Amino acid sequence: MNSEKDLKKIAQDFMGELLQGDFTSAWSRFDEDMKNALNQEQLEEAWINTLAPAGALLQQNEMDITEMDDYKIVSIHYGFQRAVIEVKIVFKKEGKISGLNFIPTTTEYHPPDYVDPSSFREMEVTVGEGKWALPGTLSMPAGPGPFPGVVLVHGSGPNDQDETIGPNKIFRDLAGGLASKGIAVLRYNKRTFQYAKELTAQEVEDITVKEEVIDDALAAIHLLRHTEKIDPQRVFLSGHSLGATLAPRIGREDNNLAGIILMAGITRSLEETILDQYTYLYNLKGEISKKEQVELDDLKEKVEKLKDPEFVKNITRQDLPLEMPVNYWKDLREHDPSSIIKSLDMDILVLQGGRDYQVLESVDFKGWREALKNKDNASFQVFPALNHLFIAGEGKSTPQEYLVEGHVDKEVIDCMVEWIN
Repeated sequence: MNSEKDLKKIAQDFMGELLQGDFTSAWSRFDEDMKNALNQEQLEEAWINTLAPAGALLQQNEMDITEMDDYKIVSIHYGFQRAVIEVKIVFKKEGKISGLNFIPTTTEYHPPDYVDPSSFREMEVTVGEGKWALPGTLSMPAGPGPFPGVVLVHGSGPNDQDETIGPNKIFRDLAGGLASKGIAVLRYNKRTFQYAKELTAQEVEDITVKEEVIDDALAAIHLLRHTEKIDPQRVFLSGHSLGATLAPRIGREDNNLAGIILMAGITRSLEETILDQYTYLYNLKGEISKKEQVELDDLKEKVEKLKDPEFVKNITRQDLPLEMPVNYWKDLREHDPSSIIKSLDMDILVLQGGRDYQVLESVDFKGWREALKNKDNASFQVFPALNHLFIAGEGKSTPQEYLVEGHVDKEVIDCMVEWIN
């Protein structure tokens, strides 16, 4: 039997292959009995079915090794956006995997103190219709109304209607907090979450934020505006992260909105944002590994090339940071949110966490202020202790912080309520 150090290295490499989608290499690590029990296609299906509902990887914890009879079992806990997955990798023969188990766990939601469940009720609704109809929840205050209403628009990636990140449910906090104060809230599953398995490779390649976000946000606004007990003149949109970046475009499409709320939206380009985030994360430990430096240099080179209009004409996915779909990137590049927002007549509220490392107060928030400096219908608020999820903390913010249970700060709820009213 290999040493514990060797087995941990094999387990680490195996999981790296799974996370990168290299199922051929991962499957080759099985012993003959395991290969007969689980073929490569079944391994791929099992991993994808485990990973799809879990979302983005946020943290890998230390590995543990236990012994049972002739076996050694390496256990690794991975913190994903919507679940913690424990992976158990069983070794019997020399460096070959003879057993594998994925054990997902989700955490129970505990409402914050500012939510009064007796002051509102929640109803299941459907946003849109046809092929891309989405399940949603409407939080309706008690009483005759009419009430102001808010549509919540998610950040990047496949998000559920609660915008679940670790044990935190940002949109559920917002919905409960606002509804407790007499403001109706509509939230819904994002298209790329609800239909992750149905989207074809070509649809993924062709998708832009229009299909991913904007069309469904407009359908949600229409639904809320035509809902009984909602004041159609007082329907607002609140976007978080990517949703905030796109809020000006959604406002341009529906200029009957009473106002838009931008919670941590970027004014930089997407490629610059990605580079800044990776630079920050790789420097958190105080030193950058050789592998990280290579990745960072590659990222810098790609971002630099994107400044050349001639280069951009014939760009491919491989030329882009994180190998994004070309149409998706070009669509974002062609619509500058800080220019679009200048044309809006509606009220605007811009919110920013002071500890946010993904969206920067010194760059993005400053960018919104600059864009709106001649507008008397714009309000701005920074919350110094809050991170990208608008949850309070101390020191430098990290992705691991998102795996600690918290809630959208009450100050944010109070600020939104005061502004809407």
